[in-house]
Amino acid sequence: MKIYTKTGDAGKTGLWGGLRVDKDSLRVTAYGTVDECNAAIGVARACGVDAELDQLLAGIQNLLFVVGSDLTAIEDSPNIPRVQAADVAALEQIIDQLEGTLEPLRQFILPGGSLAAAHLHLARTICRRAERAVVALARDEPVNTEVVVYLNRLSDCLFVLARSANARAAIADVAWQSPRQQAKA
Repeated sequence: MKIYTKTGDAGKTGLWGGLRVDKDSLRVTAYGTVDECNAAIGVARACGVDAELDQLLAGIQNLLFVVGSDLTAIEDSPNIPRVQAADVAALEQIIDQLEGTLEPLRQFILPGGSLAAAHLHLARTICRRAERAVVALARDEPVNTEVVVYLNRLSDCLFVLARSANARAAIADVAWQSPRQQAKA
């Protein structure tokens, strides 16, 4: 199978079931942003995280393929993988487990610290953009409501994963300082 098909040369792409849509449609923007989030997680993994975090992130990456396929499908079919409430619950379990190992937050933090944590923060912001794109799409077209919930929880999870990556690398989170605090320093 060739990587290029030439079917998108006129600015259209295919959804699950064969429907052709513009490449800049809200649906394509939504699943494209999910794909971008997945790539950012891949970069974070490549920067080096411990085996436990790597395994958690690999699971999230695989589930993001389900999110993407869910978003490419307008019609229901038993062949289409769908995001489920259990997927959201799994993220909540990761968050709770990791938060139990971290110092409680007493202030806002800036994205940064270790290279892996910085990339996880970037993935978090891309996830938030994906969530906004799915919310916009859902105003006009059918969307599995669990996708929005999953992306909302995933951004929280990525925040905790970034903090955990810093803690495991023995690198402090970067504390936010207001401009007034900076002037005093």
